[in-house]
Amino acid sequence: MAMKLGLGLILLFISFSSSSSQAPLAQPPGTTGRDIDYWCNTTPHPETCKVFMRRSLKYFSPNCTAEFRTMAVQVAMDRAHRAHGHSMALGHQCRTKHEKLVWRDCSKLFDDTVFQLNRTLQGLTTNKNCSDFDAQTWLSTALTNYQTCQKGSLELNVSSFISRMVANNVSELISNSLAINAGLLGEQEAVGDWPSWVSAGERKLLQSSSLALRANYIVAQDGSGNFRSIQEAINHAVSKRIGNTRITIHVKRGVYSENVEITNTMNKITLVGDGLRNTIITGSRSVANGYTTYSCATFGVDGVGFIARGITFRNTAGPQGGQAVALRSASDLSVFYSCGIEGYQDTLFVLAQRQFFKSCYIYGTVDFIFGNAAVVFQNCIIYVRKPLRGQPNVITAQGRGDPFQNTGISIHNSRVMAATDLSPVVRSFNTYLGRPWQQYSRTIFLKTYLGSLVNPVGWMAWENTNFAQSTLYYGEYKNLGPGSSTRNRVKWPGYHVIRSANVASQFTVTNLIAGRAWLPATGVPFVAGL
Repeated sequence: MAMKLGLGLILLFISFSSSSSQAPLAQPPGTTGRDIDYWCNTTPHPETCKVFMRRSLKYFSPNCTAEFRTMAVQVAMDRAHRAHGHSMALGHQCRTKHEKLVWRDCSKLFDDTVFQLNRTLQGLTTNKNCSDFDAQTWLSTALTNYQTCQKGSLELNVSSFISRMVANNVSELISNSLAINAGLLGEQEAVGDWPSWVSAGERKLLQSSSLALRANYIVAQDGSGNFRSIQEAINHAVSKRIGNTRITIHVKRGVYSENVEITNTMNKITLVGDGLRNTIITGSRSVANGYTTYSCATFGVDGVGFIARGITFRNTAGPQGGQAVALRSASDLSVFYSCGIEGYQDTLFVLAQRQFFKSCYIYGTVDFIFGNAAVVFQNCIIYVRKPLRGQPNVITAQGRGDPFQNTGISIHNSRVMAATDLSPVVRSFNTYLGRPWQQYSRTIFLKTYLGSLVNPVGWMAWENTNFAQSTLYYGEYKNLGPGSSTRNRVKWPGYHVIRSANVASQFTVTNLIAGRAWLPATGVPFVAGL
């Protein structure tokens, strides 16, 4: 189902759309004299830029890069809004279950693309509360949404049907916006010793042993709480919330068999369990059972500022189920603290935005930490399970598809170990740190213990090709353990043994996810640097 846009964002779009058919504005005073062709020629997709600038805007020659950025985001947003309208119109043309499922995924993803572009444009022009780093994050998410739609259509063999939804140049226009904004990125402001997205009060609350006692609502299977279903509790809490206060929901011990969705209108929700061994959310959807990777998630969250503590997210489809996601997150400024994420292939889908995982246990086999978020894993234990016979284990498959996306997977001060089912047969299976899912895949292991299960070459080619080996960025910095030797690692141009602390620090909490601006408020302990 498509999600509703906030009133402010809708008004912003209406304001832009109603003026886009008017005659072009006079060139602003003090213009550089450079026409729109000059500015478009500085982008990765100049011809697309020229066509849609002239077609969609009351365009003029911008004075500066910042002005051109605003124009580019406006054009991308206009086209994305039209694409979303076309996708909604295709709903009645779905002929099969697979077409209907992918159409639903893509409609939701396109809606979120409009949402991300609108919040970027509003932040840059109206309330001016959007940093360049914020803009790069939200634009990266907008582009990732389109790519996710296309991948889902390929999984269920309905790409020809979905092609009518994506053949609209939106991806190229967002890519142009990313490139323009990248030229404006500067150093990120550091606030305190934590990232800044959570208030001091929320930080203290999360650290408190009495967090569950302060919950607004309680979920309990035995009827001792307000609700028996997690989804029911979330829906009710959001409908009754006044303002934008944080909602805390205590999920008592138990195994909850349900697929939970937290949409992009459900912000600032905290779920606190009774410990990752006691509070478990479980499902069994998989691609083998007819779902897309996106829609098979046991728990999916898009709302900003989501926090989970002491909960396990599980998918029980097993190794035979193929792609089977336990947790899918596109929540910006989200925290998962002392949580378990359990599955086999594609366990943890870090889809988009800025995310932080602290002291979590993550289980899987193939590509089991994947996606295109900017995400840091700190003090986590990554357990590699026994795969199907003949399968290799691959820990990460990062999905950066554009060189200007500020995304990547960083695994810091963590441990890579064989799970109990793999340990007795560990020599029978190859285990790799990652492989390039997309052209600009970026993954870094920093000061992490790598067990003897890790193959000496470290990294795996994508389907026996040299795909992305020159354009990816894979790095290792001061790792420990029997699997950490870099002597026999791959010789790809994009692989790096990082020796400089300055280089390694680019992938820390402070720099990869601007964590010192928002993490302190969450109360989750973290290391800002190396």
